[in-house]
Amino acid sequence: MGELAAIWSKLVTWLAVHAIAPALAFIHMTAWTDDPRDISAFILLAVIQVLVIALLFRPMESLWPQEHWPERSLTRIDRAYTLLKLLGVLPLFTYLVLSPLGMLFGGGDNDPGGLISLQGLFPWFSSHPLVLFLAYYAIYDFVYYLIHRMQHAIPWWWALHSLHHSQRQLNCWSNDRDHYLDDFLEAMIFALVGILIGVSPADYVLLVMIGNLLQNFSHANVRINFGPVLDKLLVDPRYHRLHHMRVDPDRPNLHNCNFGQVFPLWDILFGTARYGEEPRPTGVGDPRVDHDNELGIVAQQIEALRRFWGAFRCRAGWRPGDVAFGEGYVPVSTDHIDLHQFERGEAAQTADMRSA
Repeated sequence: MGELAAIWSKLVTWLAVHAIAPALAFIHMTAWTDDPRDISAFILLAVIQVLVIALLFRPMESLWPQEHWPERSLTRIDRAYTLLKLLGVLPLFTYLVLSPLGMLFGGGDNDPGGLISLQGLFPWFSSHPLVLFLAYYAIYDFVYYLIHRMQHAIPWWWALHSLHHSQRQLNCWSNDRDHYLDDFLEAMIFALVGILIGVSPADYVLLVMIGNLLQNFSHANVRINFGPVLDKLLVDPRYHRLHHMRVDPDRPNLHNCNFGQVFPLWDILFGTARYGEEPRPTGVGDPRVDHDNELGIVAQQIEALRRFWGAFRCRAGWRPGDVAFGEGYVPVSTDHIDLHQFERGEAAQTADMRSA
């Protein structure tokens, strides 16, 4: 273990000296981080995450696929999203925005501070770092559940989050298929909660990385479930695939389930857990959202932003409930829509939508 730690330290230092520090100097942001080694370690962990997805989860999809696709053309864009996010957007945002924000409120790796720090409330945690980290993770996972419920319930937020759900070929790269404004809102909430309870930057990185890797697995197109006991403790691919199912016109509330990231506990407590259903096709019935599958990354980001603005600027966009998007991207309650037309792929139905 000592040799591995030494090799890891050398890799982190080499990357920091030869890549991270020069890059920060080039964009005049050297003062934004205490130690470029932090960003270097983050990127190396991201590389490990990409390798786990590519060398473990992806082969599992070929060996035990839940759905059989004649080709995987729709999955390529998700892989690009993952590489762009893990190796670029996420480390820069975490260390150039979130870390300075945390230090602004006081604290660092050795003294994370926090307005209601768990270590301050319960000093016992200070001598039990593993238990403290598990407590942080439980809070992180619960906050994710609440955010996820809002992403589906508030029409203007769904306008952004629907990009993630539009994928018809749900796969191990799909976790990072997001709109960047959606990611920003989510990250800021997590950061504020982390600051509130005193999560250090190092622990925050681990929370994000572990959560992302587990979600990569739960999105994988694999015929795997954890069994009738363990699947009540951890989210497995079969459980999460039900969350991504297309709307069933005959059971329109069936898809409002399984919002948990890692622990199904929150779904069970709040009545949103669903077990026992056969896997169903994934994607979104709304033709305006399904059109995301025909676009590239930049066009997807622009189209979701149009949906967001169309919803954000009208009253219907703030009224909770399931919606589709009509003319001018105005959200329309699915109570006013014949969902069977979505099922038949009749995109012309949107022209007949009427504002709620």
